[in-house]
Amino acid sequence: MTDAVGSIDMPDAEDEAQESKKKGRKGGKRGKKGPLGRLALFYRQIVAELRKVVWPTRSQLTTYTTVVIVFVVIMIGLVTVIDLGFQEAVKYVFG
Repeated sequence: MTDAVGSIDMPDAEDEAQESKKKGRKGGKRGKKGPLGRLALFYRQIVAELRKVVWPTRSQLTTYTTVVIVFVVIMIGLVTVIDLGFQEAVKYVFG
């Protein structure tokens, strides 16, 4: 019978795993650089990730800020009304 599609039975992979254990750990860029080199790599990666960010336009930022402020004001009003309701209920129950 033939092997199933996606079979993981690969004798070559076992040989490579045994060889890598014999050699010891050799980290790629991290193993070759000192602390300053790793820090520089970290900084370069941060800059590269920030270049991928899609920044909002001024119009979008204004819209988002307005929506957040309106939502917060509504939530403050809702919590205030609920708090006043509980206050009146406690006064009614405990006199």
